[in-house]
Amino acid sequence: MNTTVRFAKEEDIPFVHALIQELAAYEKAPQEVTNTVEDMLRDGFSAQPVFRCQVAETDGKITGMAIYFVKYSTWKGKGVYLDDIVVTESMRRMGIGKLLFDAVMKDAKAIGAKQLHWQVLDWNSPAIEFYKKYNADLDGEWINCKLTEQQLA
Repeated sequence: MNTTVRFAKEEDIPFVHALIQELAAYEKAPQEVTNTVEDMLRDGFSAQPVFRCQVAETDGKITGMAIYFVKYSTWKGKGVYLDDIVVTESMRRMGIGKLLFDAVMKDAKAIGAKQLHWQVLDWNSPAIEFYKKYNADLDGEWINCKLTEQQLA
């Protein structure tokens, strides 16, 4: 088995979107995915892309992906927010998640980010244990907040 990580190309996005749907099913929220392949192509491959995406390719097939974007902290400056790493279920526990996480860290360093942020569900113990291996700070102090599309309207 040979796995490499590279930046996604437009033709990869249908596979990336399928992984997003797989993640939503794993997190028991498949109805929550409203993002489309067309949205992702527009948002990730326009003149001013709003996200970065790397894919893991194993023996010619996309087996995982990481989606992240540049953020800015008033206190710390440039950072990266990792929205999701997804490895297809049949390929989990084979080191692909680590390859993707390491690639995101490498890219964050390359663009001069001073921090890398992400979230993990409190019940996702495999992911929590994975991040603990990096000595990540699992901060229970901050409360996540959001407004939905309808609330923004």
